[in-house]
Amino acid sequence: MDKVIVYVDDAAHAQQILAPLFARGSAGNTHWVLVACAPRMTHRISKWVSHSARENWRAKWADKLFAQVVPSLRAHPDHVTTVLAKGPLPELTDKLQAEMGSTKAQVVDARRPKLDVAAPETGAAVPPGGRWSLPGTLSSLFASVGLLMVVGTE
Repeated sequence: MDKVIVYVDDAAHAQQILAPLFARGSAGNTHWVLVACAPRMTHRISKWVSHSARENWRAKWADKLFAQVVPSLRAHPDHVTTVLAKGPLPELTDKLQAEMGSTKAQVVDARRPKLDVAAPETGAAVPPGGRWSLPGTLSSLFASVGLLMVVGTE
């Protein structure tokens, strides 16, 4: 039996990533372990929300996510296990691998990519809108116009 660990934080994105895995022909032969990766909360939220309330929100969020993803997995006669990530993913992966026995499980990261990714050639963070930012562009434009006005009046 194939074993696949899938990290999920968005149902629509995960279904796009998982579609090719369904098509590979191992239907009925796979044990899926879905790991819900809830959005991070700032450390300042503890001023306003208790720990138990945060855990309840995470559990409800994961249940809603699983309700969207699991039916597409159940369409194939496979075994599905759901887990809510509560710590670092490498440690959770090691724990899940140990629980699955001697065969190594395939790990699939089906989480939605973050918008602020590092540019491959420079390593610098790229703003969500691309390389141009509105304040920088406008200030450069106004400086150019001002320079042209000064040069044009001479």
